[in-house]
Amino acid sequence: MKRAIYATALGFSIVAIIMVAVGGYFVFQWTQGPLPEHDGTVTLAGLNDEVTIMRDAQGVPHIYASNMADLRFAQGYVQAQDRWWQMEFWRHTGAGRIQELTGQADSVMSTDIFIRVAGWEAASRRDLEALSPEALQLLEDFSAGVNAYISSRPVSELAFEYNILGLTGVEFEIEEWTPLDTIVWTKAMAWDLSGSHRNRELRNSELLAAYDQALFDDYHVPFPYGMHPTIIQLEDLPEAGAFDPVPEMQDTAGIPGVSSQFAGNFDGGVLFGMGDGIGSNNWVVSGDLTASGMPLLADDPHLGIQAPSIWYEVGLHCRPVTDACPLNVRGFTFASSPGVVIGHNDHIAWGVTNVGWDVLDLYQMEINPENDLQYMWNGEWRDMTVREETIRFGDGTEPLVLEVRETHLGPIINDYQIDEETNEVLGYNNENPLALRWTAHEQGTIVEALMLISEATNWDEFRHALSFWDIPAQNIVYADTDGNIGIQIPGRVPVRTEGHSGRFPVDGTTDEYEWLGFIPYEYLPSVLNPERGYIASANQALVPLEYYSYLQTELADEFGENANYVFHYDWARGWRGQRIVEMIEAVDAHTPETFQAIHGDNKLLFAELIAPTLSEIEMGADDLNEMRDWMLDWDYQLDIDSGQGALFSLFWYRLTNNLYEDQFGEIRDPEGTSREMLSVVYLMDEPNNAWWDDINTFGSVETRDEIVQLSFVEAVALARGRLGDDRAEWQYGDLHTSTFESNPLGASGIGLVENTVNIGPVATGGGAATVNATRWRYDEDDLMTVRSLPSMRMIVDIGDFGNNLSIQTTGQSGHPMSPNYNDMVDDWRLIQYNRMLWFDEDVAENAVSTLTLVPEN
Repeated sequence: MKRAIYATALGFSIVAIIMVAVGGYFVFQWTQGPLPEHDGTVTLAGLNDEVTIMRDAQGVPHIYASNMADLRFAQGYVQAQDRWWQMEFWRHTGAGRIQELTGQADSVMSTDIFIRVAGWEAASRRDLEALSPEALQLLEDFSAGVNAYISSRPVSELAFEYNILGLTGVEFEIEEWTPLDTIVWTKAMAWDLSGSHRNRELRNSELLAAYDQALFDDYHVPFPYGMHPTIIQLEDLPEAGAFDPVPEMQDTAGIPGVSSQFAGNFDGGVLFGMGDGIGSNNWVVSGDLTASGMPLLADDPHLGIQAPSIWYEVGLHCRPVTDACPLNVRGFTFASSPGVVIGHNDHIAWGVTNVGWDVLDLYQMEINPENDLQYMWNGEWRDMTVREETIRFGDGTEPLVLEVRETHLGPIINDYQIDEETNEVLGYNNENPLALRWTAHEQGTIVEALMLISEATNWDEFRHALSFWDIPAQNIVYADTDGNIGIQIPGRVPVRTEGHSGRFPVDGTTDEYEWLGFIPYEYLPSVLNPERGYIASANQALVPLEYYSYLQTELADEFGENANYVFHYDWARGWRGQRIVEMIEAVDAHTPETFQAIHGDNKLLFAELIAPTLSEIEMGADDLNEMRDWMLDWDYQLDIDSGQGALFSLFWYRLTNNLYEDQFGEIRDPEGTSREMLSVVYLMDEPNNAWWDDINTFGSVETRDEIVQLSFVEAVALARGRLGDDRAEWQYGDLHTSTFESNPLGASGIGLVENTVNIGPVATGGGAATVNATRWRYDEDDLMTVRSLPSMRMIVDIGDFGNNLSIQTTGQSGHPMSPNYNDMVDDWRLIQYNRMLWFDEDVAENAVSTLTLVPEN
């Protein structure tokens, strides 16, 4: 099947003309009309009793209700008030219906195709079928509240975005919110946070085929056990010292040279700003290390930059708290979800970071040349199933029907690619079909976990709640009012066969490399009250290699003696984790202020580590040597006002390109990640390594010193061209900026529209591999603009919840005309916080609005 994609452009030139032509009244209605009422009384069908909603100056709501049904209903109502367009866009994203909502065939068609083929919504329907009656009721109560709000207003008063998109011919029919709409976003987040997204296995396969094994290994240097700390440490292991480390596995099963694209040529950037480097930090210290004598906990998840913020802050309070209405919780959730994902209640606090373990595999299949719907399995042709997906277009164009082929391993993920020259949607890919096996395709129970965790009162209840947390796998730190600290890592992690590392596609014609099952929850890493008095995670290696020997011993009867239990081979290389541990250990009595300093730390340990080598390399001229010495006379903090930080970052950009780009060719681009930093640390000690040679210069073989010198000369020229000749005026923040872009209007190309919905650019500190992890783009045309960042920051003082602090990137509101749309940006980038109000009297004293919901009868 082939079909050409014809761009139904948003027609933003029309928007610009009409915005000038229409009267001020209509402009006011379009922009101010969608702002919700936060004060007064609203009568609603579906409520049982009165609900009170108090908002502070930042727009953070505290919802007070006498029963759980009303509390969940009111949360749905409130989140629809403030973030309806975000909810609308997310549910269309999770279902692969972005084109239907926006009319942007040219820019989002590839995304819709991929999501349909990957089966996010189909997997969500399986999750919905598995919900307990209690969890289903939770989602239905939340949905009822959402629907009560969106049915009370015309489309023009729900979101500014409808008014703009409507001018382009897109017609809107607002559908009711359903429990499925909440679940589909969990699949989107699971994909975003999976350890093998963005075709990583395919890129590895192409690189391995292009080089010899030694060159490949010199780039893919494994996590430096012994150099940087793991999250779970050797002392934390069951029977510590009783097991030998498992050696790094050889990839005997991987297939080199597999070249393909996912369906629709999807890479995820349009949705998430994805790429190597996305992660998070969290840590918790016991009362032995705090001034108060009670634990402190911190969290800052790193996600793609966007507007509005991905998080919504909320307080949910039963009044009174009873067995029938036990909820009293404060924290962060997604606009599409009820409850709280990260936060605290009366008894416990918790924070999450991404584990990043490898939860998907690609299998190279063989299709029957006589039957497109059969594949080889253990010597016989086996029938596929076919799932029909219909992509509809916002402008009424004839729908596109996809027949998605599914094996028992998963869908053929590289069908329906897009021809880059003709823009045609191609059909089945029988030349090199790849099946996707992904843990999120298994029937999931994440909703159960989110429901139970908010009500947990102790470690055992916390761990029980997390036994339902299957995707996405997370490092979840814990503290409670009894003074305990801990960490539990939940999630569904596959057990692979010997020789199958998960880093490359494998043969899918037999069961030789089929998953053996999943590691039982009771064997996933967990620690309570470690002797050192702290736990810190920053996406580094989860466990020491001895842990895998422990699993091999304990699970041999279930999976065999040679099963591969290794969670992942491509962890963040530990620079952030090392720095957090350094700063924790440097202070005897921590306070929220010392945690704030850790959140905002911009030190680039990698730069400090290679500085001695750089100081000895001749840069080609005295003035350049002096410039190099000036650059290295630095505290290695990538602060906004750092001139040395600006020059070093430009040098790092040019060094990685000169070092890797010639060998990478079209396979991939350098990205400046922690992996490349570790590779360079080792290459600095090997001045004649083959990576230093520029393969495009025939007749000469370059060495380390030549490439370093060339990179530095180019960096100085870049700095002068972009920042001026006077280095005293150079500032890192003049290069490293954050622009929070809104989907989809933020990429319209029309300044009037973009300036309305986008926020920034604003100068920003930090970078890749710093605790303040504001990773930047490696594109020359968009160099050093932030692509992923700490999406929120939270500090919880278990000794006094009145001291708790929080901030998110942009603001609570999703309405561009609201004062709460962008009022947090400066505090976020300058590592400032808002009080995370908790006590009833503080909430009342700081309330700037009060909305009362009353039942209709």
